[in-house]
Amino acid sequence: MKKALIVGISGQDGSYLTELLLSKNYEVHGIIRKHSTENLLRIKHLFKNIKYKDSLFLHFGDLEDSLSLVKILENVKPDEVYNLASQSQVYISFEIPEYTSNVTGLGTLRLLEAIRVTGLKTKYFQASSCEIFGNTSDIPQNEKTICNPKNPYGLSKLYSYHITKIYRDTYNMHNSIGILYNHESPRRSQSFVTKKITKAIANILSNKQKKLFLGNLDSKRDWGYAKDYVEAMWLMLQQKNPDDYIISTGQLHSVRDFVEEAFSLVNLDWQKYVKIDKNLFRPLDKEVLFVGDNSKICNKLGWKPKVSFKQLVKIMVKEELKNSNISF
Repeated sequence: MKKALIVGISGQDGSYLTELLLSKNYEVHGIIRKHSTENLLRIKHLFKNIKYKDSLFLHFGDLEDSLSLVKILENVKPDEVYNLASQSQVYISFEIPEYTSNVTGLGTLRLLEAIRVTGLKTKYFQASSCEIFGNTSDIPQNEKTICNPKNPYGLSKLYSYHITKIYRDTYNMHNSIGILYNHESPRRSQSFVTKKITKAIANILSNKQKKLFLGNLDSKRDWGYAKDYVEAMWLMLQQKNPDDYIISTGQLHSVRDFVEEAFSLVNLDWQKYVKIDKNLFRPLDKEVLFVGDNSKICNKLGWKPKVSFKQLVKIMVKEELKNSNISF
């Protein structure tokens, strides 16, 4: 039985990855912060499954606390480590840039150094972000696109990207990096626009909300399904040699596209409910953002996204209505 350690197990990606690894008969260990014990909604159903009683474990730790990481690694001795933890919201990174840099950037260094000093020969996955590319002129972006981040989150992810490669090259560690494009699911945090939209639809149908305030509707994203993307993470660590891959759909859709598709599923005219709030525009935002060239991971590892944009929107709307006891 393989052992995996997931940093960020209680997040969207962490929860889906946990389900995937348990289905493959892994023993899964997750790191949670002490004050996040009440934020385990995405994985609590797994602890109710008697089948996983002896396969799923949680440990208190923090990417800001090197000693806690060393202790957990020495205790667990994982075959695979997945670092999915970060302060991942771009607009918040402008409000708390120091914290974002400390967790998202230096947190990666602390984890890699903890692996090094414990002497573990584990395979390591680092979650990176398309935000490392900034306002690039390359459309689409690939693994060789020049990085020029335009926000504290992207800059922190770029640091973690480079330090992961440095530790790979210097200490011969099996470190792989997934450059993740926007990936959504019903488990998305409500601070992200896709979840904000689907939650508003349920509230409107329940007469709890009258208007939905959004920023730039023309902003475009390469939107995929989180459940597909964690499969790519796992697949990367099954390879003999580490490498870096773009994980994306290769297709662009605007926020307007998401709004129109979501509202049409419940037969609502979105224009009656959506209002533009200039305060919600992202600093340095532009009309076309990121679209990834996923040919490397598709050709080399045989991975490809299974869920289309329309299917993704339907999955999110359907689950939101179910949670609000609204028939779909």
